[in-house]
Amino acid sequence: MNWFLLAFISAVFSAVSAVSEKKALFSLDAFNFSFLISAVTLLFCIPFFMNINNQDIFSVSMQILFLKAILNAAAFLFVMLSIKNLEISEALPLLALTPGLVAVSGVLFINDTLTLFEWFGIFLMLAGTYILEIKKNSKNYFEPFKGLFNSKKYLYVFLALILFTVTSLLDRVLLKDYNLPPYTFMAFQQLFYAIIFAVVVLLKNKGITQPFSELTKKTFYLVVIVSVFTVIYRYTQIEATKLAPAALVLSVKRLSVLMAIIFGGRLFSEDNLLRRVIAAIIILAGATILMNS
Repeated sequence: MNWFLLAFISAVFSAVSAVSEKKALFSLDAFNFSFLISAVTLLFCIPFFMNINNQDIFSVSMQILFLKAILNAAAFLFVMLSIKNLEISEALPLLALTPGLVAVSGVLFINDTLTLFEWFGIFLMLAGTYILEIKKNSKNYFEPFKGLFNSKKYLYVFLALILFTVTSLLDRVLLKDYNLPPYTFMAFQQLFYAIIFAVVVLLKNKGITQPFSELTKKTFYLVVIVSVFTVIYRYTQIEATKLAPAALVLSVKRLSVLMAIIFGGRLFSEDNLLRRVIAAIIILAGATILMNS
């Protein structure tokens, strides 16, 4: 299948998944929800275990995958906390800033250089963030950025951004350098997620039954929907990454941010939706420039 179609399918299902997550998090604790999603998603990943090469189980790539799963599990939890505490049309554009963070970190810490066009991409991401965070009663021009860095409600967003920066690089290493098959990748990544979140919930609640006691019929259906859509968008993204550079795949996949903002923002009647959509478009344009330059 064409990599663009796979990446676009991933974007659509990722968007619907994000909106469903927001709806479920109105009534579920973020920790318990993350565990439930990991457990139910693991059930849908069982078919992937039937195509595993036993040699891969004890390989170095599996150790890297476990490390990556720990980081990704933490990133997922931070995203859930962000979505729970912020409006979806505000949280998701901020989560699209990963390419800018990677580029600036490279300049600061490993002596990378950026072209003028790439700096323009970073400028667009900053401009989009400024538009996203500007308020009617802003006292000065820098207040949107001050509020972004001084407010604790954005902490989870920045933690997720840092972790996604690392895990996106590990994805490429596992799939390209180590040639880890997508079936093996999906199966064991989800198994590791379930184990990690089970341990977290066990330590937090001193028991494993608490998340299930929070479930209602409605939230159960939402958990199942998110789990199915998660399997689809993760697998199609992995397959697309095998066929095309990660930057191209992520450029298309990030359309999910715009889709989720428009659909979720209208569904939840969020404020300043048009301004946030414009801000997201500008941020995504900057991210696309950085990833494809």
